[in-house]
Amino acid sequence: MLDIKFVRENQEAVAEAMKNRHAEWDGARFADLDDRRRAAIVKEEALQAERNTLSKQIGGLMKEGKKDEAEAAKARVAEIKAEMEDATAEREQIDADLRDLLLHTPNMPSDTTPVGDDENDNPEVRRWGTPRTFDFEAKAHWDLGPELGIIDFERGVKLAASRFVVLGGLGARLERSIINFMADTHTSRGYTEWWLPAMANARTMTGTGQLPKFENDMFKTFATDMEGTSDKEGDNLYLIPTAEVQLTNLHAGETLGVDELPKHYCAFTPCFREEAGSAGRDTRGLIRVHQFDKVEMVKVCEPEKSFDELEAMVADAENILQLLGLPYRVITLCTGDMGFSAAKTYDLEVWLPCYNDYKEISSCSNCTDFQARRMGMRYKDPENFKGTRYVHTLNGSGLAVGRTMAAIIENYQQADGSIKVPDVLVPYMGVDVIPAL
Repeated sequence: MLDIKFVRENQEAVAEAMKNRHAEWDGARFADLDDRRRAAIVKEEALQAERNTLSKQIGGLMKEGKKDEAEAAKARVAEIKAEMEDATAEREQIDADLRDLLLHTPNMPSDTTPVGDDENDNPEVRRWGTPRTFDFEAKAHWDLGPELGIIDFERGVKLAASRFVVLGGLGARLERSIINFMADTHTSRGYTEWWLPAMANARTMTGTGQLPKFENDMFKTFATDMEGTSDKEGDNLYLIPTAEVQLTNLHAGETLGVDELPKHYCAFTPCFREEAGSAGRDTRGLIRVHQFDKVEMVKVCEPEKSFDELEAMVADAENILQLLGLPYRVITLCTGDMGFSAAKTYDLEVWLPCYNDYKEISSCSNCTDFQARRMGMRYKDPENFKGTRYVHTLNGSGLAVGRTMAAIIENYQQADGSIKVPDVLVPYMGVDVIPAL
């Protein structure tokens, strides 16, 4: 959430940033609410001051025998109480309206985020590896996987719905091996691993920015009573779209010491996304499904260090791809293509022969203090400043497991229909080839 003081003092810059992000922004409404809020606060304070003054006078008037004046003062105190209740109710409603406006407003892009309209305006930063040239007719993972008996799309539909998948045999082992390899690699580089709930409450989802704006993209559970008839809204839970939600909120509402920073966390979780509005986009295979596995990285740090931490996080994600020997490129997302909470984002895109193109496999973002402000996560550094400051939070995929599997199947396929297992996964798999049937 943006700082109300920053928005107040930089309304033109905010309006320009929201325009560049293609985000809805009603500057006039913000200014009106902000003015009304400050006027309501002044009114509350004036009434409080008047009540305090009169309350102090009443005892003295009674001692002086000025009963009529004392009674008049008491009557006015009673009136003030009613007026204050009205003023407070008015201010609280304005506060709620202002908070709702800011909760629907995305983060400010960093100065180094390129301005652009959509994915076509994302500049490429670098490439690694050379896409393979096949001397046979290569197959897409959605064809090769079922042929090998390791991916079953039809049974995924039978058991759940479209865009769910079943993995069997060496396919299930490959998924598990990728997860363990990624988690082991990140922990070896200083990340602390967590095991987390796959569900989160509304407060937690709000903290990282999924709610309230992206309610329709979430899978939601409904609390019921013993008869299964009650719907208690406050008890509803959401299936998490990424472990970022839980990892970042671990310290929600806390004040950390500077000596506790930075924090580098990682976790494997299943992820669930309704993918509302994505119909027709990459719906074949493992690229865009409703449930997938992911190993996530999260960092919490001092503001001055967050952009260096972002570069390091990207390097950690790249390290996974390099160890797997998968060609990829890094791009910087422009303002029109960047996520809601991010101030700057790098995407890593892996080479997929079926598309003859690169497809996103990791997104690494610096959210500055946007999420920390929503969830109330601060730190103190008494030697350098008084009071507390908001931390900066970062998140990145390390990596999306299903897309990694798709990339391995396609890039490591062999002429006889088998799949060579990347060297780093052989100790986890126990085999070096997924054989053709």
